[in-house]
Amino acid sequence: MATTETYDIYDAATVPPVVAQYMVAQGDGTDPETIAQAFTSDAHVNDEGIDYNGEDGVRAWLNKTVGESTYTTTLTGQRQDGPDKWTVIAHLEGDFPGGVVDLPFRFTLRGDKIAKLIIAF
Repeated sequence: MATTETYDIYDAATVPPVVAQYMVAQGDGTDPETIAQAFTSDAHVNDEGIDYNGEDGVRAWLNKTVGESTYTTTLTGQRQDGPDKWTVIAHLEGDFPGGVVDLPFRFTLRGDKIAKLIIAF
């Protein structure tokens, strides 16, 4: 049996502030060092199947992805998956392979910081 994932319409006022801040910053050219401040010192990021761990790993990932592609982001959905877990769906259009994607950003928070971020289908 297939399952259908349902999401609420994205509303920055109802997701944790660090999630809303990250989602804006990742698409607006914010300095990678500023974005890195949103993560715990032992954070884990998985993007495109590659793992990045700790402060140095997160900074390496941010520096790699900044400017890699030019795109617009429309935040279309959100869901709370647990007490400290949120998923935000972003519709991206740009000069990356395929040009259009609806991409889930899966956050695990610790306090007011991001402890884990998985960007994958």
